[in-house]
Amino acid sequence: MADETPKSGDLLGLAPYGEAIKVATQGFVDGTGAFLGRICLPAAEEFGLFLRDRVRSLRANHAVSIAQKAEKLLGEDAKHLHAHPRLVMRIIEDGSWADNEAVQDMWAGLLASSCCPDGRDESSFLFINLLGQLATSEALLLDYSCREAQKVLLPAGWISASKLLREEPELRAVVGFDDFHRLDRELDHLRSLGLLWPQAGFISNSQEKTADITPSTIALQLYARAKGVRGSMEAFFGLVPSPLSGN
Repeated sequence: MADETPKSGDLLGLAPYGEAIKVATQGFVDGTGAFLGRICLPAAEEFGLFLRDRVRSLRANHAVSIAQKAEKLLGEDAKHLHAHPRLVMRIIEDGSWADNEAVQDMWAGLLASSCCPDGRDESSFLFINLLGQLATSEALLLDYSCREAQKVLLPAGWISASKLLREEPELRAVVGFDDFHRLDRELDHLRSLGLLWPQAGFISNSQEKTADITPSTIALQLYARAKGVRGSMEAFFGLVPSPLSGN
């Protein structure tokens, strides 16, 4: 068996993968890595070492995509915002496995929304954990339900969603497969994570295989963060507080 240990100077183990992947990975470490190191202060040096040690060539392009999308979402704010190193590392570690561009967009949004002036805000950790538990099709289904649902601002100030029903053929088009039982399981999984309301799933007495895919409040918050929202969710969803909400 050939020795798989990286040769001296080949810190990323790139030799077996060819020059094209080597260039992409080096671009990540030297280019996009600079952006991540900058927002990851004061742990920039440690983060750079983490990149060289952990980001493998087959995942480098995904990590590049996520970081570049996040930098674009931040715009000029990227120059003076930072994110907690724990969050940045988790996003790159988990997000770099995503080969679907829409899911990469979600990871990029979480990276952008994790940034703040002092880099101490860890509130995105909950959303990172939730997204990290989703299969690609589940993430796409969740994104679809949050996008399609009518959002409402309740009198107490909570953002909620009106009931959302969809037929199986439309859901199959969203997830990209035809297996009804798998779709049913994935709806159950989203419900078990609290991302769909407790009544969500296929309606048992429906002959048309109608499913309730109403997103929960935490799902709407995840959706907003995954779009890079760092400010008001009410403004993002276009909701006007009622006089009774106290906002």
